[in-house]
Amino acid sequence: MREDEITYTKVILVGVDTGEEQDFEHSMDELASLAEAAYKKVVGIVIQRMEAVNRALYIGTGKVTEVKEYAKMTEAEEIVFDNALSPSQVRNLGRELELPILDRTNLILDIFAIRAKTKEAKLQVETARLHYMLPRLVGMRENLSRQGGTGGSMSNKGAGETKLELDRRKIEHRISELKKELEAVAKNRNTMRKKRGQSRTPQVALVGYTNAGKSTIMNRLVDRYGESGEKTVLEKDMLFATLDTSVRNIRTTDNKPFFLVDTVGFIHKLPHGLVKAFQSTLEEVKYADLLVQVVDLSDEHYKQQMDVTAETLKELEAGDIPRIVVYNKADKAGLDDIPRIREHQIYMAAGQECGLEELVKMIQEAVYGDRVDAEFLLPFDKGAVVSYLMENATILDQEYCEDGTRLKVSCHKSDAEKYSAYRCG
Repeated sequence: MREDEITYTKVILVGVDTGEEQDFEHSMDELASLAEAAYKKVVGIVIQRMEAVNRALYIGTGKVTEVKEYAKMTEAEEIVFDNALSPSQVRNLGRELELPILDRTNLILDIFAIRAKTKEAKLQVETARLHYMLPRLVGMRENLSRQGGTGGSMSNKGAGETKLELDRRKIEHRISELKKELEAVAKNRNTMRKKRGQSRTPQVALVGYTNAGKSTIMNRLVDRYGESGEKTVLEKDMLFATLDTSVRNIRTTDNKPFFLVDTVGFIHKLPHGLVKAFQSTLEEVKYADLLVQVVDLSDEHYKQQMDVTAETLKELEAGDIPRIVVYNKADKAGLDDIPRIREHQIYMAAGQECGLEELVKMIQEAVYGDRVDAEFLLPFDKGAVVSYLMENATILDQEYCEDGTRLKVSCHKSDAEKYSAYRCG
């Protein structure tokens, strides 16, 4: 669908500042960006400051009246709340405001439903959405018809836009079906991961906050070092522009290749259900040899975003994997004399193709640090070993002798030990 064909839904954003949020205003700004990413037009923002949220209505009864009048004045079609709402709060607010009620979790689910392109992503989004809906069936009849689809088999428009008579049993049955389908997809992903592992080519995962520039880095490296015909990934200045995990083979002239993985971006208050649903996809991070954490240095909240990334990586059991930190968009942050390198950190501007070569060198030094120089004399009947080393080692010198092929290489320590019978010199 083209941008000019999209119909935007008018929404009012509502937030409660209890003083517990580290940066409440930023959270509301991010909510507005999320709304835009879900093709919603913000026509108003309502904020209430109180010590604790109202258990029944989240906001105070007087504020409910204010929001209702504001909605009529602005012709708002939905009300979006900054935090997760309980099932009873959704039910009560829907009854009082007479409009569909969304919370931040529901909004992110909508975005994921829009962005999901592959079968795996659609299955994962549908699973997360159904888990979200299950405890909210009572009183959500009005909202069910509003939700967008994810391309599942419950209907031709996905799990969101289902018939109003959808009940718990049907949802649980569908979740069971989805679990089986995802297990099959996960099995295929594991097989592909094992094949990559057998090649002994290191795996490097791009991680970080959404819209930090991961896809831009992926595309620029694929353009320079990718295999012929490899596709680039979508890069767009919006939250969650890409959902599907992409793996590309990066090859340089010094024969130190690595697999580069572009992953879904993280965000503050990322729903746990989504993390759980996307477990098989996010496991690409868990099994990486190196993480490249991309940070948008031009965003004034980049330190908080780094904290969110650290927390999410810990949840994925990937917090201890070696890491390079890329401070991207350094040009927009006003830094001169880039790229700058400080130990395991680099300040660069991927959009301007500044720092790409330096980043690749840093990655190679990190993932090929366990390499040793070795010299082998391989008999002519050991062509398979020669082919293996040509593919997986850096060839420093090559000579054909009477007794076979002499190779001087930089290879993994394990390979040097594996073929130690043929070592010479």
